[in-house]
Amino acid sequence: MNKIEALKAERDGLAVAEDLARFAREGWRTIADDDKERLKWLGVFHRRPTPGHFMMRIRMPNGILTAAQARLLGEITQRSGKNVADVTTRQQLQLRWVTIEGVPEILARLEAAGLSSLQTGMDNVRGVVGCPATGLTARELFDTAPIARDFQRIFLGNREFTNLPRKFNVTITGCPDHCTTGETQDVSMTPARAEPDGVEVAGLNVAVGGKQGSGGPVFAASLDAFVLPAEAAEVCAAIALLFRDHGPRESRSRARLAFLVEAWGAERFRKELEVRLGRPLPPAGRDARGARTTEHVGIFRQREPGLNYVGLKTPAGRVSGEQLLELARLSERYGRGELRLTPSQNVLLPHVPDRLLGDLTQEPLLRELPYNPSEVQRGLVACTGTDFCNLALIDTKTRAMAFAREFEQRWGRTRPLTVRWSGCPASCGNHHTADVGLQGCKVKVDGRIVDGVHVFVGGRGGAAPRAAMKILEDVPCDELPAVLERLLRFFPRPERKEEET
Repeated sequence: MNKIEALKAERDGLAVAEDLARFAREGWRTIADDDKERLKWLGVFHRRPTPGHFMMRIRMPNGILTAAQARLLGEITQRSGKNVADVTTRQQLQLRWVTIEGVPEILARLEAAGLSSLQTGMDNVRGVVGCPATGLTARELFDTAPIARDFQRIFLGNREFTNLPRKFNVTITGCPDHCTTGETQDVSMTPARAEPDGVEVAGLNVAVGGKQGSGGPVFAASLDAFVLPAEAAEVCAAIALLFRDHGPRESRSRARLAFLVEAWGAERFRKELEVRLGRPLPPAGRDARGARTTEHVGIFRQREPGLNYVGLKTPAGRVSGEQLLELARLSERYGRGELRLTPSQNVLLPHVPDRLLGDLTQEPLLRELPYNPSEVQRGLVACTGTDFCNLALIDTKTRAMAFAREFEQRWGRTRPLTVRWSGCPASCGNHHTADVGLQGCKVKVDGRIVDGVHVFVGGRGGAAPRAAMKILEDVPCDELPAVLERLLRFFPRPERKEEET
């Protein structure tokens, strides 16, 4: 039994909530190592790069939050003393520099605001990802936000789901455009059409067993199964419990659902799922996904006439407390008091009337979070990096922005280019499905150890995913702009995005 399985067998992770008051009273140095791991069940993460301080990861299905919730997160970010928060590739927000003394109050304020940090770490169902424009875009088959909320209601705080063999990632989208990295999720539900009773209906095809880290990328395997929107949350829960009961637990590096799917095969996995559901599943419907990808950056028409959503680019996902407060204000001034976080670390401001678009684009915040960034910044994603992550080998966010600025100076405006940075092999930056993927490493140059990367190219997600190919190893980060300048000429220009205005 590995260390994590042993501590789970001793005590459920959520039970550590009973000790929070004592931890806050006695201080972080008194927290045992096992309890530091259990705190991750509450969404509270001790970070070795910031001794004595914690990160808190806040979940929101589909990345949707209200202006009041954004204002609360901005206030907490300001009060932490360092004024830093990060938008993640799972449409969540990570609060930084939290002290254990402040955690009980923050948890209470989050709960009062309808937010939660529970189960955002360790062996749990993580944030439920979906198209951030769900309910807004005319291109989708149906709105999947209710499915994400229903699924979260099933597992959140439910101890039936707190002892999975490993983390469990889910994406559910009814949109034909690719933005959710579904191919590398444990469960991927994507839009489809079927005729189970001779009448065409819209629903979801199901694939399982995708992943990025733990030995390299594996794309989710089709179960040849079709589910209706009303059934989707139940099916996701059943797959999670199948993983709980049968997933491998001996080695942490081989405890993902992908390895159970590999051992069983998709056909047996489907049969076991049908037994758990107590009913057969109809075969997969016609895939309704298209070839188009989007980062949701720009100004886009909504399905409701006269309204638009505006996608703002964050600097590699990093935002300040003041920016969160200003986003809340803008969402109330120009929209309906709602914001959306995206899987590419951006922020959507929906429900903006045509008559207010001009005024919105002149707001000072849109110079910091632009709706019209350069092509290289548009597709830029970076994991946490050594600023705060225990595993990262390099500083990703600062280097990602410095690289983008230098690249702009060298090339000016060019074709859209997706560049994703992961600070280590865990692949939190999703670098395996990018035009250019960069995986952090250390390199010796003239006797000095410096930040470097392995360079991957040609990755893509969506209906026909392809893992990026590693073409260079141990490239010092300072040499990247020159290296990528030579590579850029080999990338074809994509089709124009007709929906973007």
